[in-house]
Formats: sequence, C-alpha cells, structure tokens
Amino acid sequence: MPERLTEMLMDTWTPLIILWITVLPSIYMAPMNQSQVLPSGSSTGLKRLTEEQRVLNRSKRGWVWNQMFVLEEFSGPEPILVGRLHTDLDPGSSKIKYILSGDGAGTIFVINDKTGDIHAMKRLDREEKAEYTLTAQAVDRDTNKPLEPPSEFIIKVQDINDNAPEFVDGPYHATVPEMSVVGTFVTKVTATDADDPVYGNSAKLVYSILEGQPYFSIEPHTAIIKTALPNMDREAKEEYFVVIQAKDMGGHMGGLSGTTTVTITLTDVNDNPPKFAQSLYHFSVMEDVALGEPIGRVKANDLDIGENAKSSYDIIEGDGMDIFEITTDAQTQDGIIRVRKPLDFETKKSYTLKVEAANIHIDPRFISGGPFKDTATVKIVVEDADEPPVFSSPTYLLEVHENAAINSVIGQVTAHDPDVSSSPIRFSIDRHTDLERQFNINAEDGKITLATPLDRETNMWHNITIVATETRNHSQVSRVPVAIKVLDVNDNAPEFASEHEAFLCENGKPGQVIQIVSAVDKDDPKNGHYFLYSLLPEMVNNPNFTIKKNEDNTLSILAKHSGFSRQKQEVYLLPIIISDSGNPPMSSTSTLTIRVCGCSSDGIVQSCNVEAYVLPIGLSMGALIAILACIILLLVIVVLFVTLRRHKNEPLIIKDDEDVRENIIRYDDEGGGEEDTEAFDIATLQNPDGINGFLPRKDIKPDLQFMPR
Repeated sequence: MPERLTEMLMDTWTPLIILWITVLPSIYMAPMNQSQVLPSGSSTGLKRLTEEQRVLNRSKRGWVWNQMFVLEEFSGPEPILVGRLHTDLDPGSSKIKYILSGDGAGTIFVINDKTGDIHAMKRLDREEKAEYTLTAQAVDRDTNKPLEPPSEFIIKVQDINDNAPEFVDGPYHATVPEMSVVGTFVTKVTATDADDPVYGNSAKLVYSILEGQPYFSIEPHTAIIKTALPNMDREAKEEYFVVIQAKDMGGHMGGLSGTTTVTITLTDVNDNPPKFAQSLYHFSVMEDVALGEPIGRVKANDLDIGENAKSSYDIIEGDGMDIFEITTDAQTQDGIIRVRKPLDFETKKSYTLKVEAANIHIDPRFISGGPFKDTATVKIVVEDADEPPVFSSPTYLLEVHENAAINSVIGQVTAHDPDVSSSPIRFSIDRHTDLERQFNINAEDGKITLATPLDRETNMWHNITIVATETRNHSQVSRVPVAIKVLDVNDNAPEFASEHEAFLCENGKPGQVIQIVSAVDKDDPKNGHYFLYSLLPEMVNNPNFTIKKNEDNTLSILAKHSGFSRQKQEVYLLPIIISDSGNPPMSSTSTLTIRVCGCSSDGIVQSCNVEAYVLPIGLSMGALIAILACIILLLVIVVLFVTLRRHKNEPLIIKDDEDVRENIIRYDDEGGGEEDTEAFDIATLQNPDGINGFLPRKDIKPDLQFMPR
C-alpha cells in the first residue's frame, strides 16, 4: 500500500514529497474510519486506503489525526496547501461544514469549509514557532450542529537551513605563556545555530581557522584552540589576531558560516637574563658626603616584564665593599650606590667595585639557558673637600680637685685640620655652656684652666663645649663636649643630721638611753664616713650624762643616775664634739638639749613643763588659757553694756530758751507776698545746722542711738 500511494504522489508538487514521506508511515499504522486528515492531492489514494482498511477492521471509530508538516520560509504566489480534512459522513452534497480553531486559525491557517483543505496564508519561521496545535470539527451546514466531537491535531513547521552560525560571546581574548610547547591549550570558542539540531545537518557545525596559522590550530568539532608552533617569543611578537569560522551542514558546500576573532596575547616568562647597559661605570664623590647619600646609579636591563624583570644588586668584589653599599630602586629597578662609612681623601682617593645584578624570580624550565645574572665594574673617585677640624677624641673627661688654685691647668684638648693644607686651629669655649665663666682655654694649645673656685658640694659636674675653628676658613668649625668632674677634699666638718631634742623621764633609771643621734658630712670620702664623738674636755666628768659610740656610726646618750626633777632643773645642755676621719680631720661642736619630763610608769612622756606642779587638779596650760579668755570676754561684754546704758539716759530735746523760733526779727519793709518766701530759706533761719545738709529732728526723741566707734 505505501508503494501505490508513493506512485500517486509523484505527480504532485515536488516540495510536498518530503511531507508525504513523513506522513505516510503514521497514516499506514493508524486505523481510519469516518474521517481522516489528508494531504493535498491524495483523496483517491486515501479512499483506496480506507476501503482496504475497512476489510480489515469494520469497527466504527471517530477522527484519527496525524501530524501535518509544512516547510518554513516558503513563499509563492498562492497559499500553501498543508492538508485536507474529510469525513465519510460527507456524501458530497455539501451539507458538511468544516471548522478550524486553535493556534493561528483564521490568520495563519485557513480551511475551506466545504472541501476541508487547509492552507498556510503566511510565511512561517520555525525559529519563531516550531508547531501549531489546532482543533477540527465537522458540523451540519444548515443547523451548525456538530456531527462528530472536535479533535486536535498538530501542524509542524519543517526546518530548512536558513540561519547561519553565530558566536554570541565573541570577540574573544585569550592568553598563553610564551615559549609554550605545541598543543598547549589556549581557549575554547562556541557558536550557536538557530536551526533544528535534530532535523538534517542544518545545525551541525564544523570549526576552522581562517587567519592565525601556522601559530595556532583549532579542533574542528570541539572548537578548542591550541598552539601550533613551539617557542613563540613574547619579546619578538606579543599579540596575535586569529579569525575562527563556524560552518553548518557539517562543513559541506552550501552550508552557512559565521566568524569571530580571538586576540591571543603571549604572557611573559622569565626567559631573559638581566644585562648591564655598559660594563664600566665611573663616579666621583666628595669626601665630606653624608652617610647614606646616593653617589650613582647602575642599570641592568631585562627584556622580561613584571616580576620576571626584577633584579637584585650586590657588590661581590672590590676594595670598598665595607665603604659602599648598593640597593635596588623598586620603581626603576636601578642599582643605587650609597656611602656606608666616612670617606677620607687624604687616606684613599679611589675605589674599584664589581657589581652583580641577578633575577629574583627564576623559572626552573629555563635554568639551562644560562645564568640569569650579569656583572659590571664601578670606579669611584674621592675628591678633596675643605673639612672642619678633627678632635683627637670625640669626648673628653677631666678631673679636678675642688681646692684647685685659680688659673691652674685642669686638662687639654687637641685638634688638627685633616686637609692637606693643614690650617692652624684656634680653641674657644662656648659660653652658653659656661654661663658662670668658671673655666678658660688657651686659644693656641687648647689647655683648660680654672677661672673661679670650685665647690664639689655645690656642683659636682661641669659640662662645657670646646669649639675648634680653622684660622684660614672660619666657617670650618668643630665642637667637642668636655665633662669636668670635681673631686672631693675634706673641707666640711660633720654635724648633727637634724636638730635633736632629748626627753628625760623623772622616773628614769641609770644607764637608760635618752637619745640616739647621727651625724652627716657634706664631703664624700672614698671609704665612706667614720665619725668620732666626744664631750668637751671640761665636761668629760659630767655627773648627769655620758655617751656611747654605736657600730652604725651613731651616738647614744645615757643617763648616769635617776632622780631628775623638773622643779630642780628643767633643761640640760650637753655639748658634743663630732670629728671625721679625713686628712686633715674636721670637727664641729653640736649641743644637745635634754628636757626633763613627767612620764607614766611605762616610760611614756606626758608633760615636760613646770606648770604641772601648780595645777593640782590636773588642768593643762591650754585649759587655763581657755578659761582666762572666757573671763576677759565676759568683762568686755559688761563694759559695753554699761556704756550703752549711759548714752541712753542723756536728754535729746533742746531747751525752750534756745529755740530759734523765739527770735523775732523786725523790719519796716513792705512784704512782697509769695515772692518774699522765695528770697530766703526759712528753714535755715530756724535751724542753722541745716546749712551742712543735715537736719535732725529735735522735737522727738530717737528710739536708738549708735555709739561712735
């Protein structure tokens, strides 16, 4: 049966042959009854197919739907016939009406309601919509009543190769290390094709290189780009422009293609050693250059970049390895030569160094290519400079006894001019460091003499600054600190450390320690202080007290007897001679005051004054003074009260015969009325005291009078 249908379809339009080949298997396998979706020009064949099918199966069935197909992008003068709907209920009397609804019904797809032919009215694009779902139904043309239930069927748009491949992510940028081996992965590109990947080869892509050979290659199916040449050198060429093509239809003729560009950059590896621009460098430097100052730069160039171009510099040979140092400038990669130690033209006038530059980061893959280092020779010439005087010592320490004579020499400083000319030197003292002008210096030989007496106990150290100046060039000046230590001589007598006052209890016992005293000496002997204590010769046999030297260089005062009484003698004075062990020894006499006091049975001092005996009730002097002050205050209050009472009893109203209002003045002038009252002040006539502005009232007695202070 398929063979007979195929023979009938050969007379139809050629593009529909493919559609028939796709549709026939499903028609052959599906049972059919009253109606069938028919392709165009197939009614005769379909009727034959229906009769044979009825012999096989007489059971009544409804619609049997199959897929219909239509080619995309087809355009012609007439609408495209997609297929035909037909039902056996139609006797050919045109009483059947076919209705189509669903996707694109009435706009894209139109059905002939009499014949059931379906036409595509527009140009279809599979990439926009691949299939359409529609619903077909047969109704009575007069009554519009459905003759059968509605059924769905699908119209699929068949793909044609109408879309070229596209590189959505292009153009591409990739990197690969220089000197890479053949086959090193670079990058992968991807192209997309909007055609149907299932139907035919429309979306089957094959990749190739249009530009970029022979340096790179691409795998046709995976689009992986790899290196094709070994040892590509970045320093020779850094960037490559590669054009990649993707072609569909498996790369065969007639396929569509698309291209993209890949910019491939070779990244740097350390395959080049540093190289000095010159093998010999010359520098000159003044001998008075400051330490750490740069005196010159050397440069080792490296064709590599970044970390691979970084080098370190070292001095590996030469007679100035300890005088000079070399460091690397991180920005310019220069080698900076600096001075480590002072230079002296008179001692050495030139130096020769051998400098090495070596890469910091070395790639083990290229270590066999040779040492990644280079050397150069550096000659440094020291030039003479006018230098300031140089002292024989950076500091001086002098010692002098405090009793040294005025104008005696206490020390000497020396300095010389290091230059070849050797200018004479003059010395002076910076008076800002010797404000009291205690020292002088000889300007010619630098001998320091004493100008004023010294006192170690006042100032033990003197720090002065000596200035040395060249006589030929006063701008060349040097300074040196001089510390002068004043040595001690025994010129101070010892004395009590503080003013001592001893207290002796009346009920004390013989041999009791009254007081322990200590002495001080402003001098500072080398072996420490050792004091001798003694009583005055006339008091050696003192009947009341004796002394005892302690091991800690102190003195104990002891009572010889008991029974001391404040009424008999309240205070005792005990002169004590204190001597040191100096040469010659110095001594002084200090007097200890011993006061007799009343003490408790435990020996605690309670009172040391005589008034305790005149107060049997046990009142102290402070209490007596308080009582006396209260009595005096009461007497003052009484006197004030009496004085106030006396002033209150004095009469305050003047006598009648003294009233000025009784003095009548007669005159013959005619009165002027109110004008006369303004001619004089009647109050002044009545009270002459009112002239001064004070008008006391004497007609009443004041309630309160204040006493003049």
